[in-house]
Amino acid sequence: MRPAHIVLAALVAAVWGVNFVVIEIGLDRFPPLLFSALRFLAAALPAAFLVGRPKVAWKWILAVGLVLGVAKFGLLFTGMDQGAPAGLSSLILQSQAVFTALFAFAALGERPGRVRILGMAGALAGIAVAAIDEGASGPLLGFVLVIAAAACWGVSNVLTRKASPPDALNYMVWVSAVPVLPLLALSLLMEGAERDLDALRSLDRTGVGVILYVAWITTIFGFGAWGWLLRRHPASSVAPFSLLVPVFGMSSAYLILGEPVSPLRWCAAALLVGGVALTSLPGRRKPAVTGGHKEEPLTAARA
Repeated sequence: MRPAHIVLAALVAAVWGVNFVVIEIGLDRFPPLLFSALRFLAAALPAAFLVGRPKVAWKWILAVGLVLGVAKFGLLFTGMDQGAPAGLSSLILQSQAVFTALFAFAALGERPGRVRILGMAGALAGIAVAAIDEGASGPLLGFVLVIAAAACWGVSNVLTRKASPPDALNYMVWVSAVPVLPLLALSLLMEGAERDLDALRSLDRTGVGVILYVAWITTIFGFGAWGWLLRRHPASSVAPFSLLVPVFGMSSAYLILGEPVSPLRWCAAALLVGGVALTSLPGRRKPAVTGGHKEEPLTAARA
């Protein structure tokens, strides 16, 4: 990769890492499900007129929109609202690589090799250490919801593999349009119209800035730049930069929000990031499944 492309990949990882801090700030102003709906509305509404028609079948857009947009982000935002710290959430969400490998084995017949199995074991050990740390110092419910969000992300990764979108930005914009109405309906049902209206009435510059960051910077710029890099370089060259996301996430949470990072959390980070690195390595799949093509990593650590 050229130096400018390396800088761009690192910048995208930084944007996605800081996003967890921005989400934490946004949750002080919006109920989690309403916040998630506004994020997707802002990402989809202007961009849908610029990216053209969807380039994959609607069944994949609807499926990924529901699993990724409604389930994954609904659980993530709710988990963080329930007390999962921003830095820890940026770390734990990387377990999606393990879930992706497991679901790909179940649905696509992709058998993980010994190195990947070792990586999954290391990542799961990291989650266990993080659970011990969080159970001793914070609410466990938020932690469990973030893990559930990672599992939903794994399902959406497998669905995206099946969809094989030729244009990542076009695909993400149309996927972003799907969760808006379901999330708004869930917010009205679970969070209440009065709470939603209060949040909208008290909308200020910070609230607008938070929505624009998670929608335009994280989604439009982040996915657009990531897709641009993937079209010019092998996935095995680009994907490792996603491992910087929890580094930026934990660092920015410490610097901006003052979140402490305990020795146990550092240990969990080392185990989980190292395990995800091994799990994300490209490998070979059976010719009957893939037609002889090499397997590329499914994952990119974003939120």
